[in-house]
Formats: sequence, C-alpha cells, structure tokens
Amino acid sequence: MELNTHNAEILLSAANKSHYPQDELPEIALAGRSNVGKSSFINTMLNRKNLARTSGKPGKTQLLNFFNIDDKMRFVDVPGYGYARVSKKEREKWGCMIEEYLTTRENLRAVVSLVDLRHDPSADDVQMYEFLKYYEIPVIIVATKADKIPRGKWNKHESAIKKKLNFDPSDDFILFSSVSKAGMDEAWDAILEKL
Repeated sequence: MELNTHNAEILLSAANKSHYPQDELPEIALAGRSNVGKSSFINTMLNRKNLARTSGKPGKTQLLNFFNIDDKMRFVDVPGYGYARVSKKEREKWGCMIEEYLTTRENLRAVVSLVDLRHDPSADDVQMYEFLKYYEIPVIIVATKADKIPRGKWNKHESAIKKKLNFDPSDDFILFSSVSKAGMDEAWDAILEKL
C-alpha cells in the first residue's frame, strides 16, 4: 500500500462506539502509559510537528483520537494508562472505553504497544501485552526514547523489556526515536504488513 503520510489529519475524538467512524478503513491503535511518547510517535511517523499534541502533562489524551492517513488507514490514539493523578473512577472509565474499542472494533488490524526503552515495563504495560495476546490482537512493541540511551546499551534494555513482558518472538519489536527517527521505517513496515 502506498501512503502519502503528509495527507494526514485528526478526524475525530470518540468516547464510545457510537462515535467511531462508520466505514471499513483499517485501523492501528496506539497504546502505552502516559508520557511514553505516543503523540511524538504519531508526529514522527506522519512527518508532522503538531498533528498529535504533545504534552509534558500526563493524561492529556482522554478520548480515542482517530487520525486519518491518506484516506487509506487510521491511527487511533488511546488514552495513556497508569497515570496516578486521575481519579480511580476516571481510570476505570478509560479502561472500559479502551477495552470496548480493542475487543469490538472490526477495523482494528493491530496495536502498537509503546514502552519506554529506558525502563522496565510497568505492571500496566505487562497487563496490556497479556490482554492483547489473550484476545489474539496482533501487537507491535515499539520501545520509545531510544535516543536517550547509548546505542551500546540498546540490546541490554531490549532484553530486559522482552523478559518482563514474556515477549512472544513472533511479534515485532522495534527500537524507536522520535528525535533521530530511528525505527521509523521498521515501524511502517510492521504496520503495513498488518493491514
């Protein structure tokens, strides 16, 4: 599939399935804990600076944000998990919204699960990966912020993440940097393969 990634726009934000786009375009969901770099990932992948708003304030994304890419596919940015300053009730609401989308959306082709290369996966990261595996949703692990670690230590950090996740070697694992754009081509290859 040929994609003009410059032809991208935020289409809509949705709280439940009645607001989802009603068509058959394939979707790739982006999941990860707050401040893992989902917005930076979107902006880098689409060669844009501010299509997805980045924020130093965790928990900014509170709805499912649908990004139309060249009228051929969509990224769906889901709220970041694991942010402590949001009420338990609000976190539960987000959890239900995310679960509903991931388990019922026929357009969904795969989930890009973002983890921070600098840190071991959180309990929430592990739970998300196990959830995706349980529901047999194709998953691509993208380890962000690779530029913050010397290249010589990438393998060590990658191994630690894979071990903590109990990583399935049949899944894609991509080291990514929104600063250097390392991993961008590999991420697109993995995504397009799932469509």
